[in-house]
Amino acid sequence: MVPGVTSTLLIDSPHRTPAPKRSPFAITEVRWAIAATALFLLGAGAKLADSAPWTWWALLLACYAAGGWEPALAGLKALRERTLDVDLLMIVAAIGAASIGQVVDGGLLIVIFATSGALEAVLTQRTADSVRGLLDLAPQRACLLLPDSREREVDAETLRIGDEILVRPGERIGADGEVVDGSSEVDEASITGEPLPVPKQRGQEVFAGSLNGTGVLRVRATREPKDSVIARIVAMVEQASATKAKTQLFIEKVEQRYSVGLVVATLALFTVPLLFGAALEPTLLRAMTFMIVASPCALVLATMPPLLAAIANAGKRGVLVKSAVAMEQLGTVSVVAFDKTGTLTEGTPQVVGVVTEQDEDEVLALAAAAEQFSEHPIGRAIVSEARRRELRLPAADDFQSAPGVGVTARVSGQSVVVRRHDSQYNTAVEVVVDGRHVAVIDLADQVRPSSHAAVRELTALTGQSPALLTGDNRAAAQRVATAVGIREVHAGLLPQDKVRAVREMTGNVLFVGDGVNDAPALATAHAGVALGRKGSALTVDTADAVVVGDDLTVIPEVVALARRARRIVIANLTIAGTFIVVLSAWDLFGTLPLPLGVAGHEGSTVLVALNGMRLLASSRGQTGCLR
Repeated sequence: MVPGVTSTLLIDSPHRTPAPKRSPFAITEVRWAIAATALFLLGAGAKLADSAPWTWWALLLACYAAGGWEPALAGLKALRERTLDVDLLMIVAAIGAASIGQVVDGGLLIVIFATSGALEAVLTQRTADSVRGLLDLAPQRACLLLPDSREREVDAETLRIGDEILVRPGERIGADGEVVDGSSEVDEASITGEPLPVPKQRGQEVFAGSLNGTGVLRVRATREPKDSVIARIVAMVEQASATKAKTQLFIEKVEQRYSVGLVVATLALFTVPLLFGAALEPTLLRAMTFMIVASPCALVLATMPPLLAAIANAGKRGVLVKSAVAMEQLGTVSVVAFDKTGTLTEGTPQVVGVVTEQDEDEVLALAAAAEQFSEHPIGRAIVSEARRRELRLPAADDFQSAPGVGVTARVSGQSVVVRRHDSQYNTAVEVVVDGRHVAVIDLADQVRPSSHAAVRELTALTGQSPALLTGDNRAAAQRVATAVGIREVHAGLLPQDKVRAVREMTGNVLFVGDGVNDAPALATAHAGVALGRKGSALTVDTADAVVVGDDLTVIPEVVALARRARRIVIANLTIAGTFIVVLSAWDLFGTLPLPLGVAGHEGSTVLVALNGMRLLASSRGQTGCLR
């Protein structure tokens, strides 16, 4: 018990109730995209079934309205600001296609853009929900200690620097601060990524949102709530996500100039001949033909099918890539950075050795018997190892636990103490029986079996060894780095330190992580990959791609897949651009028959689409990466 603190008021500090995530179907863009797709399928099906023309025309025009009204409205608003985006150009091209009888082609274009907009809206919502959910890590209430030693439950957001709070066992700490009395072990995994609880005593720093163990702490706040580490994580994720949201596909980056150029050329092709006395009908036909053959349909399909096919292929390998933009970014990474705990390692300690002059199993059974009532990860690891070896655990009583020290129990009439032991590389505990040292049990966070191969293949792909960014201590970090073949190690990093390290790396950085403390780095990096099985909700939603299982070798496979998709995109853009230039020049300087122009335009569209879909059939080579 902390001296001077009454124990009569037991407060179960409530936590903020997480806001429910909205269903994707509650998003306007999603509903309209579904409606447009359904109407397009019905209309195209009716046309193929030789239904009455008015039937499929009505369905397809309804598709135009459902999928096109929002981008059309956004495009008109952009015109007010003297900008012209490709969405409006697509609407105009779709209407132009319909005006000359190509209503199905225009409908397909509408569906593509409506679906793309819906996907972007869903991802934006999920990121926003996750950022709000991060605030649930910090408790809403705190137990404030008054000058007369009384206690008052207050909003954690009202705490000020110098306020002292009482943190009972199992509660989350309500403020960044310094321990002024008491001792305990604190789980800081959400902040630092450290897999084991950290002993805390007077004079040591604690963080808001970290979970107190079995002891009682009196903490003096040293930061305002808005400046806490958790609050800064929220701010960093929001800022980086907002910046990253502006990232566009390559073809979208040139949309302004292309859109303006196409509109100007079409208007000139229509108005200039009229000024010189040309007939209206052939002039309009030439202008519409130009708009069709020069419209960027093939350019859009040059980009999307390869990337979407790559996304589907990645899904077969157990990696969910969230968007075409994310796939394009994965194809341009040039350097990789890994988190350690829970990413390159399993994230939980395991017994790796027992140093003793007695029978190893007998000593382990005594230690496990003493630890069987402990909730500490070290205790659970020792008990788990004893059960793996099928050892019989003797009965134990008089169990006592000292935070940051160890446990004591009577086992078969003997006093057994399992306590922390200094070790340079691993976590270690000493086993003492009746006051006599009998053994040291070494524990370590085990490296994932796939980590070394993943590092090796990523090094081959990028031409340089990945870096390790971790909040753990340097000795533990160096041990893992050596095991997996990483040379560059940055240890003892808080979330903001990881962000700074990512920004200081040269090239397009791919960051791989799993914990809440990794979310800012994932959002900041050129591309981010999260481990989905044990990763936090925020990390999974912030990342550009998610590994569903624990096999890290799928990451270099997907990077190789993304690079191949990028090469196909470049080839497709060349093909589509060539068709547009040739057909447009023919129409401008000769007489291009409308049917031939449409055939050439549609032919190029089909060609680049089929070329892109080749990635659906890609298979693994002997080394696991795409060939």
